[in-house]
Amino acid sequence: MSSFGYLENQVLSADPVGLVRLLYAGAIDALLQAREFLKEGKIHERSRAISKAMQIVLELQGSLDMKRGGEIAQGLSVLYTYIQERLVEANAEQKPASLEEAIQLLSIVQEGWKEAAEPGPVAAGPNLSSGSSLGWTY
Repeated sequence: MSSFGYLENQVLSADPVGLVRLLYAGAIDALLQAREFLKEGKIHERSRAISKAMQIVLELQGSLDMKRGGEIAQGLSVLYTYIQERLVEANAEQKPASLEEAIQLLSIVQEGWKEAAEPGPVAAGPNLSSGSSLGWTY
C-alpha cells in the first residue's frame, strides 16, 4: 500500500480524537521539515512547509465549537492564534526560535490528545470520544 493509501486509510478509519491527533502530527511533521529547510537555506521548501502547518492550525482553530467548548475552546483558539503569529515570524524573518516554539507548543497539546485517547485515569474525566466536551465540531 502506498504511503498515501495508508494515510487515507488512517483518516477514514479514525474517530474524532484520532483525526485531531493526525492533524497535530501533520503540523508538527511539516514544521520539523521546515526546520531542516531553514538550516539548509531552502527558502521555497521552508515556506511551503510552514504554510502547510499554518493551514492545519487554521483548520484546528476553525473546528472549535466556542459555545460548547467554553474556556477550553477559547484557550485553544488563543493558542492557535499565537502559534500562527510565531509561524508568520519564523517564515518572514527566518527565526528558528519562533519555529521551535511553535513545534514545542503543538507537541505539548498533541501529548494531551494522546493522553485523552488512552483508557485509564487520565481520560476518566469528560467523555472525549465524541470530541464535544472540548468544543470540537465534526
